[in-house]
Amino acid sequence: MKNKLNQIESFLNMMVAEVGASQNTLLAYRSDLEQFQESYGSKWSAISRNDIANYIQYLSKQDYSSRSIARKLSCLKDFFKFLYSEKEIKENPTVNILSPKQEKPLPKFLTKDEVKLLVDTASLGESLADKRMAVMLELMYVCGLRVSELVGLPENCINFDKMQILVRGKGNKERLIPITKSAIKSVLNYLDIREEYIKGYRRSIWLFPSKTSKSGHMTRDAFFKNIKDLAIKSGLDYEKVSPHILRHSFATHLLNADVDLRSLQKMLGHEDIATTEIYTHIISEKLIETVQKKHPLANR
Repeated sequence: MKNKLNQIESFLNMMVAEVGASQNTLLAYRSDLEQFQESYGSKWSAISRNDIANYIQYLSKQDYSSRSIARKLSCLKDFFKFLYSEKEIKENPTVNILSPKQEKPLPKFLTKDEVKLLVDTASLGESLADKRMAVMLELMYVCGLRVSELVGLPENCINFDKMQILVRGKGNKERLIPITKSAIKSVLNYLDIREEYIKGYRRSIWLFPSKTSKSGHMTRDAFFKNIKDLAIKSGLDYEKVSPHILRHSFATHLLNADVDLRSLQKMLGHEDIATTEIYTHIISEKLIETVQKKHPLANR
């Protein structure tokens, strides 16, 4: 029997090779498996269906959200399925274990004026960091990028002639997203500033390089901190502003502008259109206006 470390490592290696799992997914899976192992030991063949069910109950009592529990269970299911396929265990203890019901919260989003205020506040800043932040915000909002996609953009990601940006998303999958003339102009102006970030340093392949991060580009954590600071500077509620909420704002505003769901799915990089459909539950400004004007009893 392989030891615990090798089994977990083999599983994570498989997730990279066959599924194309991202670094964030691998870190989460490792953490979830080690947490489970602390309670039930490393002899995976001895784990029973009752152990899995009891573990789910334990997590519920520890005030984990149903979403967190579902993610941890999904990790265990993938892991034990892998062990079973490798003939490390005779039975898969996670079969027919149901995830807790999850209430899908509606995405929060900023208004168009709030987004504009953020970008304008950054643009009016005097520092190079402010100017760079303005460009990053505009790209994120115009293209609906995930923060990991934004900070990891290569320098040559934009086709200026075709007005498109090539983005590498989850599972290392690429997608093309249209980009506005305004955003292209902002990026072109930024490229002169970019040279200041790599002066006296090796040439960088990244659009938003960093001399201090191991990756060579700005980190997600740094961008998260910057956007929170900018929200405070703009007079907005910093708890209401985050990279993910900016992505939600992109999707919501495009739906309000009658962009079809399939196109939005492609731009967001959603594998399943059901993920995109959550935005249809947000009552659009246009729909409210239509009901007020067109409903037979509206002017009664």
